[in-house]
Amino acid sequence: MIAVVDYGMGNLRSVSKALEHVGADVVVTSDKKKIKGADAIVLPGVGAFKDAVRNLKERGLWEVLIDEVAKGKPFLGICLGLQLVFEKSYEFGEEEGFGFIKGKVVKFKLPSEYKIPHMGWNQVIKRKNSALLEGIKEGEFFYFVHSYYVCPEEEDVKLTETEYGIVFTSAIEKDNIFATQFHPEKSQKAGLKLLENFCKFAIKQF
Repeated sequence: MIAVVDYGMGNLRSVSKALEHVGADVVVTSDKKKIKGADAIVLPGVGAFKDAVRNLKERGLWEVLIDEVAKGKPFLGICLGLQLVFEKSYEFGEEEGFGFIKGKVVKFKLPSEYKIPHMGWNQVIKRKNSALLEGIKEGEFFYFVHSYYVCPEEEDVKLTETEYGIVFTSAIEKDNIFATQFHPEKSQKAGLKLLENFCKFAIKQF
């Protein structure tokens, strides 16, 4: 079973339906016991970093997610879920994230011809091989909506990069942790393939 974490800030229905479409047994939940009992965790998110941290802590989910990830449970963060795995964000002031990945989250500062938020379809370029990207072609297009981007300190966690005025990290991987800035649930065939790959990885681990 895959637990899609409900903390009041996710595109929950789209994510859960996309996972179900690729054959996953899914529960959308804020129940700590269900999250602990799941084979894998998906943390989606849309909105502000500080609000997400507050909501997760108020619902008692912050420490649960830290503990489950530390145990090696497969984890997939989507959009804001990617940003939360980093040490800190500078969105509306400084706020600490989970710190699973060393680095920070900063706002785009781009020439005027680039609209912010970065919204729409864009290519992802692979930085390394990964089970998450199996069967997905180089330069595939995925759907983005974001004004902030992640800056990992360690090169080896970078899974994909995307160019939008600058080249930024659009997905990361470290051990059992995967996360994407783009929305696989909105990215049609390629996005469904990525979610299917995550489900296969989760089955192999547990």
